[in-house]
Amino acid sequence: MSARSNGQHHFSWTDAGPFLALFALLVAGFLINPDFLSATNLGNVITRSAYVAIIAVGATFVISSGGLDLSVGSMVAFIAGVTIMFMNMMAPSLGLWAIPAGMVIAVIAGLLCGLANGLIVTVGRIEPFIATLGTMGIFRALITYMTDGGTIPIDRSLREAYRPVYFGAVAGIPVPILLSALVAVVGAFVLYKTKYGRKCAAVGANEDVARYSGISVVKTRTIAYVIQGACVAVAAICYVPRLGAATPTTGQFWELQVITAVVIGGTALRGGKGRIWGTIAGAVILELIANLMVLSDFVSEYLVAAVQGVIIIIAMLVQRFSK
Repeated sequence: MSARSNGQHHFSWTDAGPFLALFALLVAGFLINPDFLSATNLGNVITRSAYVAIIAVGATFVISSGGLDLSVGSMVAFIAGVTIMFMNMMAPSLGLWAIPAGMVIAVIAGLLCGLANGLIVTVGRIEPFIATLGTMGIFRALITYMTDGGTIPIDRSLREAYRPVYFGAVAGIPVPILLSALVAVVGAFVLYKTKYGRKCAAVGANEDVARYSGISVVKTRTIAYVIQGACVAVAAICYVPRLGAATPTTGQFWELQVITAVVIGGTALRGGKGRIWGTIAGAVILELIANLMVLSDFVSEYLVAAVQGVIIIIAMLVQRFSK
């Protein structure tokens, strides 16, 4: 919704676009295959979209503040590896308490990774694209080194106790969906209802004007990257029990999905405007499209990445022309 000068609101097609697209996709999916709208299928789809949705909430802050993070997929792999290694090391002495301890380590690692990205961009004054392209390579190399090119499996004594974080449910709702909803609610509150959220949008809209208004551009953008790191850590915590291991390919190409979800959700890639709930809708749309490609014979499922690439280009064209 957008505001008129007299305080009233009028309908915005731009803001409603992601939700209209989601509705149209659900209808089209049902017409192609009635099983598409089954509770089981939709539950699985939304659960699989939870990782991207959680990370994309953090990316909404980064992008709306005028930044970009290409390292999120590699960061997931690195944090997952660190988390599993710590849990395995502490399992003999802490027992099942190694799981919550490992989760704390994951969050700390995520905050530090996000802080590193933020400082490189803001204090180092390196373009976000170049800075995070560099850290993407660093994180991916570190997890490859940690696994020696193989995998880091979670200790067998912890595996069953950790499984509910992905496979469990509360009141019939899968845990990953609840986590993504919680992250979205907190993210929406911070972005829409706090001073920091307004500063984030101001910095992304016009860095110079924000600076002259007394807003610390360095602090605001750095915090956005720290939030991104925290969201990546939550996604990694949720993702680890799915496969029970970390590998050099964990999180590969997630950065494309995250950026695509944010852009088609209505957040301006040039900064200045963030849409948390649109981002969530965007993440679900991407997973629904992938699911529909599997259930139908129209397009090969091996072309999912190509379709996502086309979607982000179309979304950028829509933003350009709407501007």
